[in-house]
Amino acid sequence: MNIRNRTPLHRLPVVRVLFAQAVVGLTAAVFCGVVFGIVAGYSGLLGGLIALSANVYFAFKAFRYFGARSARAVVQSLWAGEMGKQILAAALFALVFVGVKPLEPIALFTGYLLVLGTGASALLLLKNNPKH
Repeated sequence: MNIRNRTPLHRLPVVRVLFAQAVVGLTAAVFCGVVFGIVAGYSGLLGGLIALSANVYFAFKAFRYFGARSARAVVQSLWAGEMGKQILAAALFALVFVGVKPLEPIALFTGYLLVLGTGASALLLLKNNPKH
């Protein structure tokens, strides 16, 4: 029996990580824009948005189920979320490279990697108790 998580996404602890990623992405975009110019600024913003939107998709898919009785559904949901995240990120990169001219690829990947790095340090952000 699959136990569906009825907690809305905005009430889950992962929202703090997503918020931190949004702040880092926006800060990187502003920094790139001020230091390197407007093209680098929006390129950095697009990179951050690619990573953030893929992570929001993953969070939505990954936290659909909970509990020991839903172990199979949890694993399937995590797998589907991760595969969807990778496909979404690749598709968004393709759209940006095809549709955005001019583009600064270094700023794009810098924004992307900074947002990913924020997600990778999620354990530091959540500390010991994810409820607070």
